[in-house]
Amino acid sequence: MSMAKPLHTDTPGSQTGAFADGSAAASNSPILARYLERTPASAAMAETARTMLPSGIAHDARYLKPYNIYTEEAAGSRKWDVDGNEYVDYFGGHGAHLLGHNPPAVVDAVRDALERGTQFGTNHPLEVEWARMVRRLIPCAERVRFTSSGTEATHMALRLARAHTGRPRIARFMTHFHGWHDHMTAGYTSHFDGSATPGVLPEVAKGAALVPPGDVDAMRAALREGDIAAVILEPTGASFGKVPLKPEVLSELRQMTEETGTVLIFDEVITGFRVSAGGAQAAFGVTPDLTTLAKIVAGGMPGGAVVGRQDIMDALDFQAMEAAGREKIDHPGTFNANPVSAAAGIAALNIIAAHDVCGKASAYAARLRDGMNDVLRQHRLRWAVYGTFSGFHIFTNPGGLEIAPDDFDPHALPYDVLKKGNPAVNNKLRLGLLNEGVDVSPWPGGLTSSAHDDADLELTLAAFDRVLGALKAEGEV
Repeated sequence: MSMAKPLHTDTPGSQTGAFADGSAAASNSPILARYLERTPASAAMAETARTMLPSGIAHDARYLKPYNIYTEEAAGSRKWDVDGNEYVDYFGGHGAHLLGHNPPAVVDAVRDALERGTQFGTNHPLEVEWARMVRRLIPCAERVRFTSSGTEATHMALRLARAHTGRPRIARFMTHFHGWHDHMTAGYTSHFDGSATPGVLPEVAKGAALVPPGDVDAMRAALREGDIAAVILEPTGASFGKVPLKPEVLSELRQMTEETGTVLIFDEVITGFRVSAGGAQAAFGVTPDLTTLAKIVAGGMPGGAVVGRQDIMDALDFQAMEAAGREKIDHPGTFNANPVSAAAGIAALNIIAAHDVCGKASAYAARLRDGMNDVLRQHRLRWAVYGTFSGFHIFTNPGGLEIAPDDFDPHALPYDVLKKGNPAVNNKLRLGLLNEGVDVSPWPGGLTSSAHDDADLELTLAAFDRVLGALKAEGEV
């Protein structure tokens, strides 16, 4: 494993650096100057990437000004960039790495599968074993259909719901993320009025009823219209609880969807196997009709799944639809249940089923949240760190609300307040943490793994303390 070069302790002053768009910009920010000094190889790669990739990136969440780091390798809770800098990682492969990076059992399974072949064009034994493991863990999984991503899974779940009910529309909570296909683009970070985002047909956008997060009465009113095929939601709330959802909402949704014959879909792309081995539905004791999975289900490899009631999933079944005299839903996909992803998924799910890795990751996150709030108290900063299970969210309080870490209740704040951030502060916070050897997600916040340990916690809290001091010195907070 590569050795990280020592973290810089100096804080140089004004410096001119090359930005990823090819321009040069002078800055009086010591945080930015230090970042530019530490990451010249990443800067050069970002410059080249912009000549080929829009914004030089392959995923919107990887966008960072002036450029993001380029990671060369990772193991456990740590990763190393092309400049040799070491980071405690809370990005977690966009949530895929509950076990940390490159867990040996998963790596061995992938290596063995690669030697046998990556795609056969036929059925193979691993897909049966993988499906058996998913069905064993997820309460609603009477049948399993594998996809190549979470977006594909939610897309298929909606199609199944419309075919099952004969109804045209779906209902969603604003701010909840369900992939990037056309039905899901409005109401996540923008277009909360339901209007079409660029490139999406207005007729498609009208096929989704957007409801304020957690508003049970508004959802009930939407269902009364009689044309809603499915309700889809993230069961812990938007972005793994950044806009949290009270658990009792799940029970109320279960009751009203049963009363109206509406398909209830839990999007467990993040929560699946992370909240518990059986996902959020097992933890909260509410079983949906369909569930979408990705990330952890494939052990950190590309892969997803739709699982759920047999009578709904039968729309994908040749024999069942022939017997019913109905047209089957077509579902190809070159890499559905490819043997490498299947092998990784089986290995990861076996570990999750046998060991309390969810509990370990969640316990670490609770200690991290408490520790970060202690740091905020020491700085007398009106921010808060909150979350549940193995997630944490840093509320930077752009509106200057009278809050304190001790009594912060995210349920008491509107979704637009929780989602709103100060882009400049968030960006500089992330740069500062990267300077100190910590990588967090852009919202800002992160996900913990069972690989995180006491050394990671100590480093993270010390880094957070120093970065807050640096932000104060620059007049950002």
